Amino acid sequence: MNVQIQTVRFDADAKLIDHVNKRIQKLSTFYDRIVTVEVFLKLDQLAHQIKDKIAEIKVHIPRHDFFVKHESKSFEESIDLAFDSLVNQIKRKKEKNLH
Repeated sequence: MNVQIQTVRFDADAKLIDHVNKRIQKLSTFYDRIVTVEVFLKLDQLAHQIKDKIAEIKVHIPRHDFFVKHESKSFEESIDLAFDSLVNQIKRKKEKNLH
């Protein structure tokens, strides 16, 4: 599984990168044929307001792509929400293919 993490408009610290990698590695327990995972971490620039932290995850498997996007006040929370939603999509896809 090839994992790419990209940050937009900021530099991520090692703790954040580590958190993302740990979550992404867990995806292989739900689906073992994942080819690549792209993670985009972005700061939403709103004038004079608290910036939202956006996490987008794109997962490529043979003949299908999954995409989730979540935003919250912290990157860790955004990643966790996106991860949970991704797991649901993968489980639904697997169930659909088995029936």
